[in-house]
Amino acid sequence: MSNARATHLTRRGILAAGGALGLGAVLAACGDDDANSGGSGKETAAAQSGPWSFKDDRGQTAKAGKVPSNIVAFIGAAAALHDYGVQVKGVFGPTRTKDGKPDVQAGDLDITKVTSLGNEWGQFNIEKYASLAPDLLVTTTFDDAGTLWYVPEESKDKIAAVGAPSVAVSVYDRQLTQPLQRMLELARTLGADVTSKKITDAKKRFEDASARLRAAAKAKPDIKVMAGSASQDLFYVSGTNLSIDLEYFKALGVNFVEPPEEVKAEGGWYESLSWENVDKYGADIIMMDDRSSAIQPADIGEGTWKKLPAVKAGQVISRSPEPILSYDKCVPMVENLAKAIENAKKVS
Repeated sequence: MSNARATHLTRRGILAAGGALGLGAVLAACGDDDANSGGSGKETAAAQSGPWSFKDDRGQTAKAGKVPSNIVAFIGAAAALHDYGVQVKGVFGPTRTKDGKPDVQAGDLDITKVTSLGNEWGQFNIEKYASLAPDLLVTTTFDDAGTLWYVPEESKDKIAAVGAPSVAVSVYDRQLTQPLQRMLELARTLGADVTSKKITDAKKRFEDASARLRAAAKAKPDIKVMAGSASQDLFYVSGTNLSIDLEYFKALGVNFVEPPEEVKAEGGWYESLSWENVDKYGADIIMMDDRSSAIQPADIGEGTWKKLPAVKAGQVISRSPEPILSYDKCVPMVENLAKAIENAKKVS
């Protein structure tokens, strides 16, 4: 992560720093959107006839004469749809690492079989996009204005002019279960069999992992967890407010470090600390941003980092601030935190 990226407190800077990324009823059944998307939860889009529509989290209804098949999506959304058996033609966002390997946000998607419109922020090849004859664009949104994630603001009108409707799944200020359910519902309208054993088993594993995390947090309420992200010059401490994973984990009872509201950066996502002050908060477990835009724990050379009690105790785990919104991909992140708390020693 460049210095400019680390210090630029725009929406992009906030989220790139690891602040972007819920317990009521854990998984509401498909239902409320059936009137908008057509058919019952047991039907697949392939079995439906007539027009397709889906009301997204901006309150906008995307419509098409038939179920979209030339789908272009943000890489994380494409990975989630892939887990549900819905394939995309094109992707945008961090797809390949510098050595050409699949980015962590690509999940199980075969990146050699999709057209990349741009791998970095601000990159979106409109000519390639148009050549795919897209009939749907899918991404997420990290604000209450419904801004399309990784769709460049300066070219959004030209992208819209290509003619494909867009769908945005909100990952802003809500718990993880809500966007998970919304992505599943979108996949259903696009042909996913949500009653398949693969999907229902994944949902059950997610529920079981959540129950395990709740039990671990209850058994060890004094274990303090800090969500962090590293750049060359700064260390970012995320608060639980606004992030779908942290809000969910907190609702399950996890005891988080919470930066005071008055010191959080623009938007309320995180507090930035110099490496000299990285020990400002005591933590027994540190969750570190796993995205390629952040420096990974093994590559942090700062001596102050290595002296942190949680680091010395080996109690550092990964965190996905932008989770792939499929139940299968969210199970490990819940299980990893549960296991870390179960095994954690009080070191702060």
